[in-house]
Amino acid sequence: MRVEVDRRGMMQLAAAAALSCGWSVQGQGAGPEPAKPRRYGLGLVTYNLAKDWDLPTILSVCRRVGIAAVELRTTHRHGVEPDLSADARKEVKQRFADSGIVFWGCGSVCEFHSPDPNVVRENIRTCARFAQLVADLGGRGVKVRPNDLPAGVPPEKTLRQIGEALTECGRHAGELGVEIWVEVHGRGTALPKNMKAIMEHCGHPNVGITWNSNATDLAAGSIAGAFDLLRPWIRSVHINDLYNQEKGTYPYRDLFRLLREADYDRYTLIEVGRTLPDPASTEELLRYYRALWHELSKADAAS
Repeated sequence: MRVEVDRRGMMQLAAAAALSCGWSVQGQGAGPEPAKPRRYGLGLVTYNLAKDWDLPTILSVCRRVGIAAVELRTTHRHGVEPDLSADARKEVKQRFADSGIVFWGCGSVCEFHSPDPNVVRENIRTCARFAQLVADLGGRGVKVRPNDLPAGVPPEKTLRQIGEALTECGRHAGELGVEIWVEVHGRGTALPKNMKAIMEHCGHPNVGITWNSNATDLAAGSIAGAFDLLRPWIRSVHINDLYNQEKGTYPYRDLFRLLREADYDRYTLIEVGRTLPDPASTEELLRYYRALWHELSKADAAS
């Protein structure tokens, strides 16, 4: 679940970042170390700012704003779903190619925590359909998620079950040259130690995680511990509105620094859980967002 966007607050934050009055880096020593350059880009998840846009609108806004990649979340107006015909898939792929925007992948809601094996099996089949769609469109991966630790089931049993289901998803995706990205998500399953257990039970090279910038990442105000636990599997990154108004500041400058130091060279994707009245308002917000992201993530940003 994402917090709402305050446009005035975003403008104020962008201005503050431009003046290098950002948040402090946790646990850094007295002497600054040489900063690695930023190798990752800025993308957009259509959840939820762009959920009511058709594909041409998504691509044209991203091109004007300077957003490099798009993850298309299922059920949204863009209509890029597993039931697309072969001709429609060719058209979507060509639209991305013509726009210069990277089709990063599909954001599915496939999940594998249910105590009912038939539900798990159906989600595995749906994931396979998304993997084929992403392969046909020239994308990189399919985002999936756990969503819960069901009551009455030992947590370790559920974590193992999720991992084993992901192994099967990974085998199928690997045959297509596609990855599976497990979002750090859900009641109990969003805890970094539990996500680590899931990934260890999976162990497939085509399965990684989507870092989701959750409040549960923090321990004593730092994300360093969670990042160290999950770093080997980070394949995609979701960022929200860069300021968690309910829980206090999420240390995005820390996250961006850690990603630089890890030589992460993919995308950090905007995922903001509400809509604005029209595409023009959203485009304005995205411009401020991009400016703030640039300041917080650049290698020479003040710490």
